Amino acid sequence: MAAADLKKTRRRRRKLRVRKRIFGTLDRPRLTVFRSSKNIAVQVVDDVTGVTLCQAASLNKELRDQITYGGNIAAAKAIGAVVAERAKEKGITQVAFDRNGYRYHGRIKALADAAREGGLVF
Repeated sequence: MAAADLKKTRRRRRKLRVRKRIFGTLDRPRLTVFRSSKNIAVQVVDDVTGVTLCQAASLNKELRDQITYGGNIAAAKAIGAVVAERAKEKGITQVAFDRNGYRYHGRIKALADAAREGGLVF
């Protein structure tokens, strides 16, 4: 097995292990993060109904002007602030943070800190 395949397999295992415990409801939806090498995306999901309540990504048209490159900490902070603002508009203050198998450092930590500063509690 190649190193890249092994890395993906390990992340998938961590993701499934975390998802067994984290479940989003309407009172406390799940804030899930997707990170690629060039972009970052986040969604607030109600797992009971299977509905995405709000989302933000470095690929969104309205955010492309603010974010020049989506694969850095500055972009993660901007996305965290935007998703917190959009969640508060929908009346969401508490979320369950799903790091999606990624290690809690770098861009993931920056996004989480920015979302907390924006008013989300997790």
